[in-house]
Amino acid sequence: MSEVALQATGLVRRIEGDVSHILVNGIDLSVNKGEFLAITGPSGSGKSSLLYLLGLLDAPNEGDVIICGQPTSKLSESERADVRLTRLGFVFQFHFLLPEFTSLDNVILPMRAAGKMSEKDMRERGLELLASLGLKEHASKRPNQLSGGQRQRVAIARALSNRPEIIVADEPTGALDTASTEQVFSILREIADNGRTVVVVTHDPALAARADRRVHIVDGKIHETFVGERKAAEAAVTADVTTAEP
Repeated sequence: MSEVALQATGLVRRIEGDVSHILVNGIDLSVNKGEFLAITGPSGSGKSSLLYLLGLLDAPNEGDVIICGQPTSKLSESERADVRLTRLGFVFQFHFLLPEFTSLDNVILPMRAAGKMSEKDMRERGLELLASLGLKEHASKRPNQLSGGQRQRVAIARALSNRPEIIVADEPTGALDTASTEQVFSILREIADNGRTVVVVTHDPALAARADRRVHIVDGKIHETFVGERKAAEAAVTADVTTAEP
């Protein structure tokens, strides 16, 4: 049985006011360890609102988000912040790198915030991550000296710095050219293949189809769920083998 890394139960997020507006409307969702999940939907459908709830960047009005078996609805804000820092990594459409810091310094920031490693170990870990993403020669460069694709790869390295179990990404390729989009998506695919859970919001149906599973959000609810192209192909091969057996 697959191990569940991320679970949403009865999630509701509404904006209170003279007229209440529901962003997420009673969503139940489970994502397994090592699964690559894509969330799609039209603008205003609630897909980014859902991702922010799953990443503990926002709190639901109702329901719970369970991270690696830990319910979070009753956690204090400082406890939620600790879960975000240690168990979750974030990648956004815009890299949000600090402009005055080098690539290496940006990658080190979450490790420094966690306060569990020596300066030497943090630098070694940061350089190792940058090298793994083809950025070894760019460690001392600042964001304005990098291309858009390079900046987003630095952001991915930063997201991985504290060895989180789950990566959440909101339109990570939305501001990139075609070549950089392919590169970044391939990196996210590899992260999932290596055992981490990856949840991505995207407008790109071709990229979403390459995830293990896609959920399509409409009006704050899961409208449809699709199996990704690779999983569908694997299932077809398994079915053919089973049929061929005497």
